[in-house]
Parts: sequence; C-alpha cells; structure tokens
Amino acid sequence: MAKKKKASSTSKKIEDLKSFEVETEGTTMTTNQGLKVNDTNNSLKSGERGSTLLEDFLLREKITHFDHERIPERIVHARGSGAHGYFELYDSIKEFSKAGLFTDTSRKTPVFARFSTVAGSKGSTDLARDVRGFAVKFYTEEGTWDLVGNNMPIFFIQDAMKFPDLVHAVKPEPNNEIPQAASAHDTFYDFVSHATETLHNQIWVMSDRAIPRSLRMMEGFGIHTYRLINAKGESHFVKFHWKPKLGVHSVTWDEAVKISGADSDFHRRDLWDAIEAGQFPEWEFGIQVVAEKDEHKFDFDLLDPTKLIPEEMVPVKIIGKMTLNKNPENFFAETEQVAFLPGHIIPGIDFTNDPLLQGRLFSYRDTQLSRLGSPNFHQIPINRPIMPTHNNQRDGHMQMDVPKGQTAYFPNSLSGGCPHLSKMSEGAFTSYEERIDARKIRTRSESFSDHFSQPALFYRSLTDWEQQHVTDAYIFELGKCTQQHIQERMLYMIAQIDNDLSKKVAKGLGLKVPKSIDKPINQAIGADAEVSKHQPPKKKIYLDESPALSQAKTKFDTIATRQVAVLIADGFSMKDYKKMTDTLKKEGAMIKNIAPHGGTVKSDDGTVQKVDAAIATTESVLFDSLYIPGGKESVKELQKHAKFIKFINEALKHCKAIAADHDGAKLLDETYVKDFKDDEAICIDAKPSVFITAMAQHRNWNRMKKAEKIPV
Repeated sequence: MAKKKKASSTSKKIEDLKSFEVETEGTTMTTNQGLKVNDTNNSLKSGERGSTLLEDFLLREKITHFDHERIPERIVHARGSGAHGYFELYDSIKEFSKAGLFTDTSRKTPVFARFSTVAGSKGSTDLARDVRGFAVKFYTEEGTWDLVGNNMPIFFIQDAMKFPDLVHAVKPEPNNEIPQAASAHDTFYDFVSHATETLHNQIWVMSDRAIPRSLRMMEGFGIHTYRLINAKGESHFVKFHWKPKLGVHSVTWDEAVKISGADSDFHRRDLWDAIEAGQFPEWEFGIQVVAEKDEHKFDFDLLDPTKLIPEEMVPVKIIGKMTLNKNPENFFAETEQVAFLPGHIIPGIDFTNDPLLQGRLFSYRDTQLSRLGSPNFHQIPINRPIMPTHNNQRDGHMQMDVPKGQTAYFPNSLSGGCPHLSKMSEGAFTSYEERIDARKIRTRSESFSDHFSQPALFYRSLTDWEQQHVTDAYIFELGKCTQQHIQERMLYMIAQIDNDLSKKVAKGLGLKVPKSIDKPINQAIGADAEVSKHQPPKKKIYLDESPALSQAKTKFDTIATRQVAVLIADGFSMKDYKKMTDTLKKEGAMIKNIAPHGGTVKSDDGTVQKVDAAIATTESVLFDSLYIPGGKESVKELQKHAKFIKFINEALKHCKAIAADHDGAKLLDETYVKDFKDDEAICIDAKPSVFITAMAQHRNWNRMKKAEKIPV
C-alpha cells in the first residue's frame, strides 16, 4: 500500500508540473495579456517608410521581455574585449555636419572601443563563426556619442520587431542548450530559410569575415543610414566605416576550430598583447555621404539595414583615425560595465527612419536597465561623459551623485531657473525637422523586398578561394542540420543567390537542389496583408561586382604585429637567427621562440636565448608564419619530436609563409614542404626581405587546393 501511495504522490507531482507547461503547437499567437496578434513582424510606423511610433505596445512588450531574458550577462555580445584610445580628425566636414568631432581638427577625442562575438555566452570561444560587434564610445565636448556597429556592413533583419526571433533562432536550442556560440543547427536555418531578408548578412557569415585573424584586422560599420546635419540645418544621409590600418585578414575554418581548443582567448589576448607591446591598433574613419535629393536613386532602399551602398557607387571618404593605446585597468569595471546606446548622439548627427535603428533606440536603454540594474548606469566611470551634467533627474537605485539644491523641476524661480535650457547658438541638440505626412500603419515598405540581389553581388565579388570558403562553410553549417526539409529549403534559397554555389553545396550534402518549394509568405508582411507585393523578386544585377567587398583587395603592405614562430633547439645558428629576427623586428613582427622544452636554449656561439613556448604547449595555428634557422645540432634535436613535423605541415596546409636557412631546410625535407619547393611563400636560404614579402600577403592562397590533401 505504501508503494502505491508513493507512486500516486509522484504522479500527482508530475501532473502538477505539467500544468505549468505551455502548448505552442496549433495555437493562435497572443500578447502576454491574451490579445490576439495578426502581425509580429513589423513595428507600427508613420507610413511605410516612416518613424516607429512610441505607442506600439506590441513592439514594446516583445522587446522588453526579450531584453530581460538574461541577468546580468548581455543577451547578445556577451563575450567582449575593450580598450581605450583617441580619435583624431584629418579634415573638417563642416559642409555636412556641425559636430565639433567632425569640424575641429585640433581635437583629440577620447574613445573606448569594445569588440565582441554576438551569439555565444560570456565564456564561449573567441573564434566562433559569428558576426563581431564593433562599438565605439566617443567622449566629445558636446556629449557622448556611441557608434554601435558590427564588422559586417549589414544586419540580418529589417525591422527591430524581428530581433527576438533572430536571436532565439541562433542561440542554443532551448530544449537542450546546444550548440553554444554556433549557427550550425536546425532552428537557425529554419528561420533563415523562411525570413529571406536574412540571406545577405548570412552569406557574409559564411565568408572569411566571420572568422577574423584579429580584432585589429577587421573592418567596422555603423550598419544603419544616419543623418549628418550642418550649421545651416541641411541634412545628408551617411554611413560610417572603420578601416583597419593592418588590412582585413582572417583565419581558415580548420584553424578557427583548433584555435578554439588551443587558446579560446585568442582574440582577447592578441588585442591586449599588441597594446602592451606598443603596437597600437589603428582604424581610419570614413563616411559615405548621399544628398537628400539622391535618396531614391539607387536600386535598393537606403533605410533598409540589410543593404549596403557599394563603394563603387559612393566612395568612402576617409576623414579621421582611431588609435587604441591603453588596456583597461579592470575588465569588469570597464569592458563589462560599459553601456553603448545608439540613442547617444550629439548635435550634427541624427537618426533616419530605418525601422531596425528605430527599435534599437528603445531596446538598448531597456537592456542596460536590466543588465546594470539602475537608470543611473551613466554614472559608472566608464560611462560618464567628460562634460559635467545638469538636469532634474534624481534618486533611483545606486545613485552615486549628490545633487544639491531645493528644486528638481523646470521651470522654477527658487533656483534662479537653473538648470536653464540651452539655445541652438549655444550648441543645443535639435532634431532634424523631417516632414511627416502619412497614415499610421503596421507594414514594411515594398522597397525592402529585394532579398537576393546584394548577397549575389557579394558572392560575385569574391575571389575563387573566398568563394570556396563560402561553399565549405555552407556545407559544414547545413551538414549539422538534422532536418532534410530545412537543408533543401536552404539549397533553394542559395540557388536564388547563385545557382552554381547551390549545386556545390548540394553535392557536399549528398542532396539535389529542389526546383521549387512551397513559396514562403515573406516575413515582411502580417497575416492579413497583401502577399504578392512583398514576395522577394528575382535578383537584379545593377553592378557586376564590388571589389571592395573582397578581402583580396585589402592591404598587404605590412607584417606589423604578425606572430612568427621560430623553431630552435640547442646549437641553433645565431648568425642565421639574428639576421632574420632583427630584420623581422624592425618591420614590427613579433618573434616567438618555440623549442623542445621551456626555459632557455643555447646557440652555436654560446648565446642563451629565452624560450617563449615548449612545443608541447603550443600549436602552429596560433602563429602567422614560421622560420627555422640553421644549426646541425638544433635541427637534429627538432627531428626527434614528431610535433615539430606536425607544426610545419599544419602551417603549410593553412597556406602560411615558411622560411628556413641552411640546415633548417633538412627539417622541411621530412614534411610535405618537399612537394612545394616552387611555392613562392616557401623561402629557403632566401633574403629576409623575400620572407617579409611573403608574410605581408597574409596567405599564399594559390597553395590552397593542393594543400587540402595534407593529412594533418
């Protein structure tokens, strides 16, 4: 009887738990108050291309709940690295903007920059295939400006209403919390294949841009189209760009996987070490400016955040430079607590009606309230403006200021009217007086419907080796999906971008590209909206290619901060070593001595050299190139350790520059390098300048196909 009673009690507990389960299949969508919803894809706007309205309670409920899902870690961009620095203006652009930041070339504006992955948790790897956040806080004399962007010029979605859906799809699946920091799973591609607006940003994530060599070697973009306002009150549309002085470079996917195991802090360590070594990262700041009258002259909509303006149509004008020259004193106090808000702007900069930007203006402040726990987060030292603040805001959790006086309201006479309002002539912010004459409507502009043309342009603009990497990435990502109908739906979507690409991916998956699928009701519309006009049309070719989109067109003129692994043991040739390493150091390269053991090794002339890493503790994927000096005894010792052979073969497979002098070449003869002697990046008994030229090219991609066969 007792056993039956216990079983009955257990069953009751299970039934009680089940009463809290929520059935989602076959049900009608409602708000948290039970109100039926017929559109959860579009925010309420003043006209199809108008600004988002504050009264949109559906948007605010959805975004507010999403913003408060995690405590206290950031929901997205949780894993980040930051540094202090300054911004200098090269040339005034007063014809476009009245911002002192853009008109006063004598200023040196303090900045704090934070770089991050998007999808992973705070403890995830730096080398996940992912978009990278690129946020910069400018502490200007007119107030704080936050330029909150990414290392890709476009975003996945067009309307902020879709942001919770996007992130829920790419995050670990809720039933098993798998996979971490990865998009290669069913829920993400189920979403992408139905929400075709995502396809442009998604193909960028399949490219090398998603696995950068270093945070110092990636571009940054403001993503949205903003406005610049000059002293006359005239408006110009603008897109913001950061271009790294070191060029844009990436690792291979095989390296990314291995780096995640060898050093999951690879990017964080790289940024920190470069600054500590005085190799300060630099980015030039550029703008693409479009006159108001030219707003509608393109084959795409300037307000669509899934579209870029090809540089061949509107060149990027370089106007300044950011230098990062100081690491944080305390990671939590600065990098973790820094709060970036797109709503932080200064006179001379203003918003457009981009519906993603409009939603971010609400979402980011709401997120900081949840994450930092107080409306006074602006008082945390890293978030404080450099200019004193005066207003009637008082009290609140964690109030750190001590406001004085009897009054906390405006207008008043008891405090002499202070703080008083500023005049425009005194630098007060005034919003651009954009004319609005439209119906209040929940929809999306038909001009946002082209979802295939720009991803096709991006793919056409890539070199053969870049296209191969995109193909391989799709095969890997879709190969991780367990549902064949999702794979096939994605193959059909990829075919709308490039038919040849889709066929290659299909071959890798062992599938065929479907000739048709159930046509999606474009996610830009609501349940009751007219379907046909919102279906994505076939791709247009308004530009054959945009070379600026290819990393093959980046800078290849420096080896500064490149990590060179020097393989040495007792008896290495100091003459060879010194000649090569002295030259490399003059060019800014970082020399790392790798030996069979830690401690020190002794050269053939008795000089003692410090070992930076024992071979057992490091991997070739952590370095940009390798060099082996001569020395018979040294080479004989290196030959005893199989991992040195693996180290060299792996560097060869990843298309890196390899150099060896005299006896050092004998070690190469035991590797697959012997089959690549005509390779222009294999430098045997060559002048240091030849090795430097090979290193500056980042990789010898001509080696890629042959090197794929190396079994490492």
